[in-house]
Amino acid sequence: MKLKYFVLVSFILLVISFWNRHDLYENMSVVDDLSQEPLQVEIKEPEFSINVNDIDYYIQPLYDYDIYGMVVSYRHHNSKYGLHKLWNDNLNVADFCLVWRDNAFKAQFDKLDFYSGQFTCNVKTSDRQAWESFNMFQLSNNHLLTADTSIRDKLKDIKIGDQIRIRGWLSSYRNSKGGSRGTSITRDDSGNGACETIYVNQVDILSQYNNGWRKLMYLSLFLFVISLTWYLKTPYRPYSS
Repeated sequence: MKLKYFVLVSFILLVISFWNRHDLYENMSVVDDLSQEPLQVEIKEPEFSINVNDIDYYIQPLYDYDIYGMVVSYRHHNSKYGLHKLWNDNLNVADFCLVWRDNAFKAQFDKLDFYSGQFTCNVKTSDRQAWESFNMFQLSNNHLLTADTSIRDKLKDIKIGDQIRIRGWLSSYRNSKGGSRGTSITRDDSGNGACETIYVNQVDILSQYNNGWRKLMYLSLFLFVISLTWYLKTPYRPYSS
């Protein structure tokens, strides 16, 4: 195969595998911890404040919270854009959409599509059986708050399909610029205000997801870079008869 065709094929494989890298499948290996419901215990903690990017934030812990789940969608936030900029919110660094219990072990992931809006988690499918077998009360969208650099870095490493544990406080919070947000305290609600707002004290990756598309993506990226570099270094030889 001529080198230029190898470059082209590896690039096509890279694009296809990148597009499909988040695909989830039925019968994935799931750690036993995901069989339990999120645990919350009411607490009596005083409001405390932290400063991020010269803005004071006031956090009121309401419940100790411990959730095991599989990440089916996520969104990292940037305080320079959108409503986070409007609200001066540097504290809500990411939203993670998690499933657990029957959803984690039995959901027909290959027939379900999950996606995150700016503050929401959504699921859709054209398959009636997949929809009827999915429990909307075993899914939650979690607004994650932290000023801890190490926790922020760990959250950035988490991908779709990873199985994780988050420990912290269900909290309401406000800032010195007038922005505020509450939290859901039940998994049985829906619509506006149904998301959990968690001040994160600890996050653990229990199992990293690595499907075939991701393996192909890394392999094709390597082959594309090597072949393109080799191709560019090959001296041009004009055709002659």
